[in-house]
Amino acid sequence: MKPQSKLLLIATAIFAFSCNSEEKPTEIKEKQPGIKTETVSYNSDTVTMNGFVAYDSGSTEKRPVVMIIHEWWGLNDYTKQRARQIAGLGYVAFAVDMFGGGKTVDNPTDATAQVTPIYSNLETIKTRFDAAIAKAKMLEQADASKMAAIGYCFGGALALANARMGADLDAAVSFHGNLLLGPADKEKLKASVLVLHGAADPMVPPAEVAQFRKQMDSLGVNYKVVEYPGALHAFTNPNATEIGKKFSIPIAYDAGADSASWNEMKAFLGQAFR
Repeated sequence: MKPQSKLLLIATAIFAFSCNSEEKPTEIKEKQPGIKTETVSYNSDTVTMNGFVAYDSGSTEKRPVVMIIHEWWGLNDYTKQRARQIAGLGYVAFAVDMFGGGKTVDNPTDATAQVTPIYSNLETIKTRFDAAIAKAKMLEQADASKMAAIGYCFGGALALANARMGADLDAAVSFHGNLLLGPADKEKLKASVLVLHGAADPMVPPAEVAQFRKQMDSLGVNYKVVEYPGALHAFTNPNATEIGKKFSIPIAYDAGADSASWNEMKAFLGQAFR
């Protein structure tokens, strides 16, 4: 089976119930200044995309931009809260709309219908992310010379894929996402890469992690994989344990891994933006 086909099958299994549209954001204890938010529209080919921007309105300085790619539910309230948290760290947060029209879904059937044509088409992934990057660089608050991407589940896979396809990023961070989407090409990969992974996650198995490490080692690029012992898939999602029990799937929230991975991301971005 071709890697792309395998990844598509994995995606369907992973994203079915692994992320909850009603999840509450992790209560990360960060200083929250006067965060301003707004919806921004931009186009990708003929599709109108509705992104979400958050930043500290108390500062007039230009600051690095962190692109956030949503779960398979679309750009919902959970993603927007993550954007606010990123803004609280002193960055401009730009939550990307990968579906178009700001569309969100609330059930696995509709979610599968949304992510399948995107996940299986690298050109769509690149075109829609590039359109968001272009819009983010136009923001008055943005320092366009310093940009990163993070993502959760579906979004984690896409953050890495865009970095591997040559997106203009200083850093790319995946929280419990798949790892092998996109080419392994040293000439294209510009970003430093951070993978935050649950060591007990059967949906992103050890063989996939090992293959990713082998690829990255062969390229000689800057990357880091952090594995959290005992952590399952969706370990950053506060409601994952309840959902896992409800649907008998191996996912669970892990407060320790959630907090540690957030701190790992903070340090990684700080280094990348120096």
